[in-house]
Amino acid sequence: MKIGYLGPEGTFSQMAALKYAKYKGECELVPFSGIPVVLKAVEDGLIDECVVPFENSIEGTVNFTIDSLVFDVDLEMKSEIVLPISHNIAARRDCENIEPVKILSHPQSLAQCRKFLERNYKNADTVQVSSNSEAARIVSQSIEPWFCVTTEAAAEIYGLTILKKGIQDEKHNETRFVAVGKGEGIIDGIKEKTSIVFSTENKPGELYKILDIMSIWDLNMTKIESRPMKNQLGTYVFFVDLECHSAEDMKDALKMIKRKTTFFKHLGTYDLID
Repeated sequence: MKIGYLGPEGTFSQMAALKYAKYKGECELVPFSGIPVVLKAVEDGLIDECVVPFENSIEGTVNFTIDSLVFDVDLEMKSEIVLPISHNIAARRDCENIEPVKILSHPQSLAQCRKFLERNYKNADTVQVSSNSEAARIVSQSIEPWFCVTTEAAAEIYGLTILKKGIQDEKHNETRFVAVGKGEGIIDGIKEKTSIVFSTENKPGELYKILDIMSIWDLNMTKIESRPMKNQLGTYVFFVDLECHSAEDMKDALKMIKRKTTFFKHLGTYDLID
């Protein structure tokens, strides 16, 4: 089995993919340059599944992932992997005692360390790149006084010195990753979570009708978030995570929800990998 992830080597996505690969058995891990690219690779059959970041406890949902799953590809979540996240500031050895001009990292990583960076490097420009491992690669090959926010693994791979560990603004920092593959939308037995996305008519009480169905079938809604429908200003889809102790109740509830919505997509019913 081939499993893709947001590369290059040394990213948190690779760590999550390694954890997922242990669960699946013998796998080949393949790095990709971006979230939409790796998801499209699954849909096109170039790889079997992929692991992508979905939500962070500090910065919330990764919009690239949710928007791609809702609008761009026909794939399903297969499993959820949660990793503790610790960020580090790193530089080339010859730049350890120099004030940086730029600090590079993935936009989520920069956002999770915003207070630390503003407090310690207020004169440096932050630069967004495709991953925190790519940031380490760029810094290692540059002759400029650039730093990066990256993982310990990426710093070691690219020969950088870690100047300070654990620089994230909140120490309890976790990221939820999802393994994604092709599926048929079947709910087979009790799983930890079901994710759906839907839209309703623009009338008073339409969302309440959906929430009422969830209440009647005793579904526990653990997350709800709206995203722009992208075809007209003021139109939205709702992303919802649900838990239920009965597979049959979940099936029945989703049938009712589908009837009451103008757009509906089952994004997966899956387990959490410890």
